[in-house]
Amino acid sequence: MAEASEPASVDFSICIDGLHEGIESSISKFADDTKLGKAQEALQERYRLGSLLGRRGFGSVCSGTRLSDGALVAIKRVPRNCIWHWSELPDGTSASLEVVLQDKVSTGFPGVVQLLEWLELPSDIVMVLERPQHSQDLLHFIQARGFLREEVARQLFRQVLEAVQHCTSCGVLHRDIKPENILVDLATGQAKLIDFGCGTYLQDTAYTHFAGTPSYSPPEWTRFGWYHGEPATIWSLGILLHEMVCGKMPFRRGWNFSWGQLSLPQQLSPECQNLIGWCLSMHPLARPSLEEVFCHPWMQDIDLP
Repeated sequence: MAEASEPASVDFSICIDGLHEGIESSISKFADDTKLGKAQEALQERYRLGSLLGRRGFGSVCSGTRLSDGALVAIKRVPRNCIWHWSELPDGTSASLEVVLQDKVSTGFPGVVQLLEWLELPSDIVMVLERPQHSQDLLHFIQARGFLREEVARQLFRQVLEAVQHCTSCGVLHRDIKPENILVDLATGQAKLIDFGCGTYLQDTAYTHFAGTPSYSPPEWTRFGWYHGEPATIWSLGILLHEMVCGKMPFRRGWNFSWGQLSLPQQLSPECQNLIGWCLSMHPLARPSLEEVFCHPWMQDIDLP
């Protein structure tokens, strides 16, 4: 008759440790859920939600009113499962890269929309941004007029340049400069750069990943799959200026950059034509620097709001 085997010994310390880990995990999850729930309550207590202003990238933007003082705000929601890049705020808090970049440029500079606060909800990241009372994006501003007179375009373009310079000084590359991402205050003429959802940190080396609007991408990206921050920005600024003074994009869809020359309306001043053509140079090294654009003759003698 076989001997009965001894029961396997049990390491109770492992069981207890595992039990502690499970309890701590449950407590942590409960704390996280409670925190997110409180954030949802805080959003509802602080703001009254208004109409949908539009959809940007993977997010949606609604109008809102801050209940404490009646200030107008824009409330942007981005689903958490659509956020691919995370980073850290100066205090070490983990946040989406868009929040971190928006925080870096929100230093009171008037040419960039300011981040007022952000909240982490169970399924969304929410950004509360300033919103001028009487504003219109530059795309609709241009469309309502057909095209902009050079005097008006020069004032707005100068402000966009200053906003880009501010972002650069903060170590931020916007990567999606286009009329839809520029707000114009119809009462004051103040322009504000918005939407840092395609932005990234500024670097000296080439980028090998494109984020932004394909029709504004520079030819070096189309040809070789790389680009540098400043030349790519200057290219998009050249397209922007063309849209402002001509009312349309400079290149038709599918246009091969190796064909032909850029055609500009003869009614444009020679200085304006020169600046657009310089910014839209095919080779990135042939484009002006941001400082050279500032110093261009067409950019002089501007009365800013």
